Amino acid sequence: MQPASAEGGGGDLGRQLKRYGPLALIAIVVIVVVIVVASSGGDDDPVADDNGDADIGDPNDPADPDDPADPDDPADPDDPADPADPSGPRIDVNGRELNDGVIPISWAREQGVEDDYEWGDRCDRERGTIAVPDVFAVECVAVFDGDNGGATAQGVTEDTIVIAWYQAQEQDPILNYITSAIINDDTNAQEEATVRALMEYFETYYETYGRSVELVVVPASGNVADVGAAVADAKFIVEQVKPFMVWGGPNLTNAFAQELHANDIPCFSCTVGVNFDYYEERPGMAYVVGKGGEQLDLLVAEYVAKRLAGDPAIHAGDESMHDTERVFGRVWTTTGEGSELANERFEQNLADLGVEITESQSYVLDPASLQESVTTIITKLKEAGVTSVIVSTDPIGPRDLTFEATAQNYFPEWIVTGSVLVDTTAFARSYDQEQWQNAFGISNLSARVAQSAGGIFSIYEWFHGERPPADDTIGVLSPTPQTFYSFLQSTGPELTVENFNHAVFAGVPTVRALTSPSLSWGSEGIWPADLEPDYRGVDDISEIWWDVDQEGINEIEDEGVGMWRWVDGGLRFQPGEILEGPPKAFVMEDSVDIYEQRPGDEQYPGTYEPLPVG
Repeated sequence: MQPASAEGGGGDLGRQLKRYGPLALIAIVVIVVVIVVASSGGDDDPVADDNGDADIGDPNDPADPDDPADPDDPADPDDPADPADPSGPRIDVNGRELNDGVIPISWAREQGVEDDYEWGDRCDRERGTIAVPDVFAVECVAVFDGDNGGATAQGVTEDTIVIAWYQAQEQDPILNYITSAIINDDTNAQEEATVRALMEYFETYYETYGRSVELVVVPASGNVADVGAAVADAKFIVEQVKPFMVWGGPNLTNAFAQELHANDIPCFSCTVGVNFDYYEERPGMAYVVGKGGEQLDLLVAEYVAKRLAGDPAIHAGDESMHDTERVFGRVWTTTGEGSELANERFEQNLADLGVEITESQSYVLDPASLQESVTTIITKLKEAGVTSVIVSTDPIGPRDLTFEATAQNYFPEWIVTGSVLVDTTAFARSYDQEQWQNAFGISNLSARVAQSAGGIFSIYEWFHGERPPADDTIGVLSPTPQTFYSFLQSTGPELTVENFNHAVFAGVPTVRALTSPSLSWGSEGIWPADLEPDYRGVDDISEIWWDVDQEGINEIEDEGVGMWRWVDGGLRFQPGEILEGPPKAFVMEDSVDIYEQRPGDEQYPGTYEPLPVG
């Protein structure tokens, strides 16, 4: 969806909408991040210890491999990668430089010093991961015991890390309108209780170097589009809270993040500028778990060019279109100049691949004018002979568009593009099913997994022995803190914005899976050079189609008819990997609507008893 950050089809809105809560599948977006992020950090300028070197060890410990005075330690001063050389960097098994003080178990094994460190009950040393029932569990990091440097940055002390958590208004009229297709009765108090309980889990199993997060809740003073309220809330955080970092923010304005960044306070999952230049100009100031609009636009253009262009519109509801070469139209949500530029960029991407948009129509997300807008839009698409409508909208738009299309006896193909929540069953069931039976395309989301078969909901129940207070919204609440703690244990004891950013960028791209997206940050060569360094996580998409007859539960556990199906079991594609040839839309073979158990080697390993809190 575009409105959030005006960055094309992706934006930030879908990763932050407070009231789309029940969509627990969103949590899958970040579950996989922990498998590698915490296994390697990055610090191009290792922080020196009191002696002026980068020794991570204890010089009074004869077993310390970093103690140059240890007679049994064969240090090689000419080998910068030698773990016994305190002046050289430490390189992990993936060739990445570790932050000072971070001891992953894979590095310790490679150096033959695993037994020299304490791993604690939180570590399954056989697996090399924390001892939790999660196939994507984070790698073990040695228990820290030493001086963490105390007040290393604003909001950081020897014992605490101050995090400001922005919480949207309980009855935000804009969010309530956008998410009207679902029912969520979680209160702000329940959401706060759930976040704090999740933090107890993370701080039990993740290394935090002697510190605990002090969460300061900042209630929104206005709705998600209120620029004045956004600035006022940010100023309050800057002047009164003075945190190390902020989690979340108002979704439909950039003003909140920009005020924070002007005062050197980074934010996680907040809406920022209109393009990637914003990130590059403010290194370490903003991170997002999902992909950016520019990234999504590239993938959509590749999909359209490789899978659809030049072929007949065989999936249109109007059989007269089946022998007609596809004629593309596009519907998109606009919020101003940024989204206008994003649309131009997207259409240029298509043009570069030899694909033309015959009719491009936008609308403003305004309940008062939406019906009038969709009437005009459908009329123009129909008059232009569009057979295939590329949908880059908010989750409400397709509802009004499809009912209006039926009213005008217009039955094209509907090409979904990963725009927020359109590719969720909960919302898709609210669209005109006579139209939506012709919907297919791509999704940012990975193949769904039953709640009992994995995800943060299962982890919460396992650890706390009860359902989360915010059982509808836990899937939305968890990604930001989970990713933060993963990066935190890769940062090491010297917690600064610079070291945190180094840890983010040095993390190795996560594994490729069917039930989890692949994530990476930094410069991995996945995206074009002008989109790197990349401050956004998800790098891939999957192909989906709407099965109008399939019965099952949606993301809010409601039984009903109509389910999204993932092609080839949820096979995912990064840029340049989308296959040539017709899409496998409406092909039942090898497709899946929901996994009752994770497939193959993505199944959860073993069983564990949860550790006590703390």
